[in-house]
Amino acid sequence: MLTFILRRVGLAISVILATLVATFVVFFAGPSDPAQSLCPENRCNAERLQAIRVNLGLDRPLTVQFVEYFKGLFVGRDFEFAGATNHCGAPCLGFSYHTGRSVNDELFSRFPNTVVLALMAAVIFLIVGVTIGIVAAVRRGTATDRILIGGSQVFGAIPYYILALLFALYMVTFWRVLPQYSSFSEGPGVYFAGMIAPAFILGLVTSTSYTRYTRNSMIETLSMDYVRTARSKGISERRVLVNHGLRAAMGPIVTILGLDIAALLTGTLITEKIFEVDGIGRRALQALFDDDLPVIMGTVLMAAVIVVLANLIVDIGYSFIDPRVRLA
Repeated sequence: MLTFILRRVGLAISVILATLVATFVVFFAGPSDPAQSLCPENRCNAERLQAIRVNLGLDRPLTVQFVEYFKGLFVGRDFEFAGATNHCGAPCLGFSYHTGRSVNDELFSRFPNTVVLALMAAVIFLIVGVTIGIVAAVRRGTATDRILIGGSQVFGAIPYYILALLFALYMVTFWRVLPQYSSFSEGPGVYFAGMIAPAFILGLVTSTSYTRYTRNSMIETLSMDYVRTARSKGISERRVLVNHGLRAAMGPIVTILGLDIAALLTGTLITEKIFEVDGIGRRALQALFDDDLPVIMGTVLMAAVIVVLANLIVDIGYSFIDPRVRLA
């Protein structure tokens, strides 16, 4: 078991390092010039552009920039902005070209908002998706089954950004059924109330896949011999569904859940932008428009770490459930 865990940890570290090198090369060796976006149009000339590059450290060789960035992940870095020297503690992801703040502050201060949004959406898609999936499995082949599964497929086929835009437009802006997002400084009640709208539509759309997962898993489980034996003993149908069917069917669902939460933590960009949630996705989108390469790279690296850690936890957890995984 220890060998299996060490192999997985080594693989996870290698993936993170490969992502670090790849993103650095793609962003910093690419054609984009962050200095151009910082140079005022009315007085931007070659000398001014070169001065900005020197100030940002973009004039140094790419290998030197990478070594400094990599070293900062372990010992931190000092950087200058507008004549002031700032320190960024390890793991330092660099500093924003536009705000002068460390990328750590830019992202970590917004990460809790993304976490709250992802967890609230997870609660919604688990409750809705699993419930509809169970009903569809129990009513297999009936009109109820066809309506539920057909409806979820139609709902899931509509582009998410269209659904989110319409939901925000009518439920939040026009009809004011749900409140707009507000920061935590406005109060916990106002903050969580403002998270309901983005979490609801995100969870509702994600629940369509869980409806299919749950239905297929329940149908397979309910056809097992031990379930038929439980029914033949006179156990109530409710106990058969909950204690025998759902418990066994939730194994694959839990595995997918871990990966989906990681995906939500790194992929709520559209939701945060539409509902103006101050999360890391919205900040990354702004960094794309500003050519703020350190913020973009920090977001990509953070996303890679979250996804890799989620896969690692799922792999190790599943190896306890099914020992055959350790031998694969």
